[in-house]
Amino acid sequence: MVAAPASGAGKTTLVLALLAALRARGMAVRAAKTGPDYIDPGFHRAASGHVSFTLDPWAMPPPLLAALLEKAALGAEFLVVEAAMGLFDGAPLAPSAGPPAGSAAALAVAFGLPVLLVLDVRGQAQSAAAVALGFARYCPALRLAGVVLNRVGSAKHRRMIADSLAAIGIPLLGALPRLPELALPERHLGLVQAAEQADWPARLAAFAQAAEAYLDLDAVLAAMAETAPESPIPAPPSRAAALPPPGQRIALAADAAFGFVYPHMLAFWREAGAEIYPFSPLADEAPPDFCDACWLSGGYPELHAAELAAARRFRAGMLRFAETRPVHGECGGYMVLGQALEDAQGVRHAMLGLLGHATSFAERRLSLGYRRARLLADCALGRQGTVLRGHEFHYATIVEKGSDPPLAALADAAGADLGLAGGRRGRVSGSFFHAIALEELP
Repeated sequence: MVAAPASGAGKTTLVLALLAALRARGMAVRAAKTGPDYIDPGFHRAASGHVSFTLDPWAMPPPLLAALLEKAALGAEFLVVEAAMGLFDGAPLAPSAGPPAGSAAALAVAFGLPVLLVLDVRGQAQSAAAVALGFARYCPALRLAGVVLNRVGSAKHRRMIADSLAAIGIPLLGALPRLPELALPERHLGLVQAAEQADWPARLAAFAQAAEAYLDLDAVLAAMAETAPESPIPAPPSRAAALPPPGQRIALAADAAFGFVYPHMLAFWREAGAEIYPFSPLADEAPPDFCDACWLSGGYPELHAAELAAARRFRAGMLRFAETRPVHGECGGYMVLGQALEDAQGVRHAMLGLLGHATSFAERRLSLGYRRARLLADCALGRQGTVLRGHEFHYATIVEKGSDPPLAALADAAGADLGLAGGRRGRVSGSFFHAIALEELP
């Protein structure tokens, strides 16, 4: 596991450097991501050539985590799991002796994953060793395999930290300088996706070169190859908590406006016998008429609102589809199901009108956190009374509520009531909530 004390330390940079360099050496590499992230797994896939699964120890029960970890490692000589946020950051539940629920540390302890700690050392020197020592001692059940320094200013800077780490017996496995070619472009929900970067092959080559030059790759491989503690989880791999497919043949919106769908959901839908048929609303494509369910995933519709409003075949096809078959929209898909979407400039664009709400990206407000959702009616997500675990992360706001009945009753990770959310009308449903796994069936 590659982890750090906080977000922004350089975890994704290190993971991409490891994947690119080891793949260039001819190794079979794979990656996974803790937490409810969509974007980093896309980078993992672009670097490794294989799907990267989300592993969420708060939203997923241990058997589902075991099944996904097994899938993630299939055929791999090297599997790296990128942690979310800080290593010990998790759901705000009651304190316990072990790592916090939902944290990357909880996953590392449960499955015996050795941890490679990334330290952003801008503005500090020997203090970095104190941080590393604190992380090594905070949870005795977690094994810290070594440290990689990021954004090192000079050879002298590196030496000062290296000497301090050596004095406390923590291995230093690399030190990345401040290289502009390793910086990745960002926007409001995170990094600009790898598929949208025209210079991605050159960027990946730069990551591989940096790894060879500044990391001790042989030491990293040796540290990762050490025998890890056996997992204390006795449950066999299981997909029992996976979300059931909404249909036998699922039309999936998939393009630059609709890119956020969890790989584990698609994998388990296929294992359950469903077939997935991608289509592009931005290319003015309608959902295939032979499908029996339609899924509008999250993404960036606010960046493409004018094109979506002008996509007449997409609109006509969606209206026709919704007359007889279920349609569900998550987050960005939910925004497109509504009456209108106001972009960042305050321009209002007509959307599908399958639900009665309207959203605005001009009136921005961050909504972020884990969610428990109890369905109030049968829909594409499941039967009435089903409880789902998932996540919410968006800046858009609802400026017109409409009159549709709500889809779900929400609570946060600590169980606090968040009220009613989403909407449903006929066979159409949607909400800002991203479903990850089942908690219980009605």
